[in-house]
Amino acid sequence: MSETRIALVTGANKGIGYEIAAGLGGRGYRVGVGARDADRRETAVGKLRAAGVDAFGVPLDVTDDRSVTAAAELVERLAGRLDALVNNAGISGEMDPGWVQDPTALDLEVLRAVVDTNVMGVVRVTNAMLPLLRRSASPRIVNVSSSVGSLTRQADPDVEIGPIMAAYAPSKSFLNALTVQYARRFAGTNMLINAACPGLVATDFTGFQGPRTPEQGAAAAIRLATLPDGGPTGSFFEDDGVVPW
Repeated sequence: MSETRIALVTGANKGIGYEIAAGLGGRGYRVGVGARDADRRETAVGKLRAAGVDAFGVPLDVTDDRSVTAAAELVERLAGRLDALVNNAGISGEMDPGWVQDPTALDLEVLRAVVDTNVMGVVRVTNAMLPLLRRSASPRIVNVSSSVGSLTRQADPDVEIGPIMAAYAPSKSFLNALTVQYARRFAGTNMLINAACPGLVATDFTGFQGPRTPEQGAAAAIRLATLPDGGPTGSFFEDDGVVPW
């Protein structure tokens, strides 16, 4: 089996996901670009290849069981294993003006859609890719979360955490808790599983509001995806260190 390390990044056709793929590719990984939209996916693959990255497209809708199964089969055919999985795909859900989701007026269909993508999608993809990750000598899983999922920060009146986001923020709290459960399941093994906060990044996800570039936002996830053996697991990190749960 090839010594080249293999990574899969979901939602990798643009923004932070693309920069995670580019960063891993720059570190010598062969990178699967997971994305739903065929044109955007292939455009991203072309850009990465032009930059010298060994990239391949992976059609992937994290909310669709058959799509996820097919993606795992494709990665197996093309690469044979997986060394790093970065669960980056996510949605905010419909927002009111000011990027607010009022819990007293929350549409349950919006909540279902956000949880299906941000939480259940991570479970679908992770469990489908586990057989491939188990073939790696040093498997890594990174769940791209957000500091708005920190209950400690949300509950502290002295911390500026942004507007009320009654669907998106709890979905990231759920994802953080899920990250801990996966880490517990694989405790004592060489599989390291962590959550990463990219910070407030100027992408179309945020309406291009935010002080950080997509490349800066990708840094924490890249670091966690390339941790050495014996590194941390079951933790939540941003650039400045550990984020409180």
